[in-house]
Amino acid sequence: MNALKRIIFRNLPTYVLLALSLIFTGNGATAATHATLKETPSLEAAVAAKILPPVAERLPKAPRIIDLGLSNRSPGKHGGTLKLLMGKQKDIRMMTVYGYARLVIYDENLDIVPDILESFEVEDNRIFTLRLRPGHRWSDGEPFTSEDFRYFWEDVATNDALSRGTMNKNLMANNKPPRFEVIDELTVRYTWDAPNPEFLPALAGTRPLYIYRPAHYLKRFHAKYGDVDKLNAQAKANGSRDWAAYHRRISRMYRPENPDLPSLQPWVNSTKPPANRFTFVRNPFYHRVDTIGQQLPYIDRVTIDLGSAKIISTKTGAGESDLQARYLRFDNYTFLKQGEKRNDYKVRLWSKAIGAQIALFPNLNAEDKVWGPLLRDVRFRRALSLAVNRREINQVIYYGLANESANTMLPGFPLYKPEYQNAWTQFDLKAANKLLDDIGLTKRNENNLRLLPDGTPAQLVVETAGEDTEQTDVLELIRDSWAKIGIELFTRASQRDVFRARIQSGQTLMSVWSGVENAIANPNMSPTEFAPTSGEQLQWPLWGRYVQSGGKSGQEITDPLAQKLLDLYQSWRVANDEEDRTEIWHKMLKISAEQVYSIGIVNRTQQPVVVANKLRNVPVKGIYTWEPGAYFGQYMMGTFWIEGAAK
Repeated sequence: MNALKRIIFRNLPTYVLLALSLIFTGNGATAATHATLKETPSLEAAVAAKILPPVAERLPKAPRIIDLGLSNRSPGKHGGTLKLLMGKQKDIRMMTVYGYARLVIYDENLDIVPDILESFEVEDNRIFTLRLRPGHRWSDGEPFTSEDFRYFWEDVATNDALSRGTMNKNLMANNKPPRFEVIDELTVRYTWDAPNPEFLPALAGTRPLYIYRPAHYLKRFHAKYGDVDKLNAQAKANGSRDWAAYHRRISRMYRPENPDLPSLQPWVNSTKPPANRFTFVRNPFYHRVDTIGQQLPYIDRVTIDLGSAKIISTKTGAGESDLQARYLRFDNYTFLKQGEKRNDYKVRLWSKAIGAQIALFPNLNAEDKVWGPLLRDVRFRRALSLAVNRREINQVIYYGLANESANTMLPGFPLYKPEYQNAWTQFDLKAANKLLDDIGLTKRNENNLRLLPDGTPAQLVVETAGEDTEQTDVLELIRDSWAKIGIELFTRASQRDVFRARIQSGQTLMSVWSGVENAIANPNMSPTEFAPTSGEQLQWPLWGRYVQSGGKSGQEITDPLAQKLLDLYQSWRVANDEEDRTEIWHKMLKISAEQVYSIGIVNRTQQPVVVANKLRNVPVKGIYTWEPGAYFGQYMMGTFWIEGAAK
């Protein structure tokens, strides 16, 4: 989809298929659908008792109609409970991920299409007009209207007490926010002076940009609409510092801990934390239906049992989860397969869509006076990459099933090139040793370790978040090969928060993590991961923070090619057409590959997905990816159904 062209999705009749997506919208669909709508069995009693209106009144006038036949699946049956396992309370956010109800979403072709929205229009990537579905309601039955967008913009995003004086980066273009307008009850508009091509992708994201809030619910907790002293007292009684802190806590939409907060997701949390089990119940006002008039989701409720992440694979193998991928690793596969017949499930292998299953990130902002200059020397980074025996790692850890590669795009997708995959990835100790000699690291001690410029042995500490053994197993193999070029590798594990803090402060020399999140990108998707744009980036956190903060914190970029990547990224933001964006993408990928800003090991690894035999419509083969895709979200978890659950 050309993001710079005027894009209009309005009044599409049911027989028009948009870009092979799963979406059908329009007035013609409405009449046909409402004539054949079927009440959800578990809601019939509430409807009969007039606690809920009938399904025709619960749905928007133009619901989103999901044609499962387009993905070789079939309409299901209502009912049942889906069991999931998670490791910690904040993992309940996965229900927002898996549910994947967004204003706009990525379709099967990775184009952006309306979902919660009825339509949208884009002009010059600056003016975005969003139209809601008439009759759409929150999960508590209250109307979803432009007032919910106004409330967010005027009372949250631009309210210093709630926004803390900052605004989401995706709402900024050239460091300026948009002009917000309410056109009518169902239409809002955002206008920037400069192009903002990342606005729609942010709305469609796995962790989306929320530009609306349930105003009817939250106004009662806002100082603008109530007595500040009473609100502060209420906040303190509930463990918050003041009304603003309490408002922020109870209005979280991504991590749905507040059971009273209205939602637009397929399932709504009904459990107040803390708890060891959370139950999500169907949203009776959800906006999607299937082609035979059944309101989605098919499954009535989802339970999440919390426990130690270390035993989730064991509990899954014992049949305690109906759908499980989170906290499962490839090395669990054999064990999980052994329990298939005994516990009535199947183990499927989906492909991961990240640039590297494991990558090393030299910290170009390391504060160490000796190691810092070395890590910023491309010859040193290339030498380390050449001294990684990827073939051995693939065979020993991944049974030869992975793809030996740098941290880059995956084969079979638009931006892939073999030269990016193969850049500085051949196992060549002779070439690696020569590069280190050329740098001047020619002296060695009695243990054959190279001596650094200050005379100390080359002992390089690689830090991990300490969350699994896969990373440490890979590092053990790298340790052996790096010893052959005179560098000793040590591993330091710490908790994730400490791990991140050390990197961002420049204390860490090198870290290990997964690679590029979106390795299946097309030219219309943002190349932000390949330029210094965020303080969260492991290879240049201080440069990224400098850019992200508009120069208010972090460090100014000193690497000319890292600056070039940033300049190219800014050019992509204002590019006129897909051809220009493609050219920019390839320039960035080439620089990244040649400069080895990260050291990828393998990609295209397999993710075990355990699926109960009674669970239907789950793809046998799939792509398991965070962005874009939202893991199960891209396959519309609301269309999964349980055989034998319906009465």
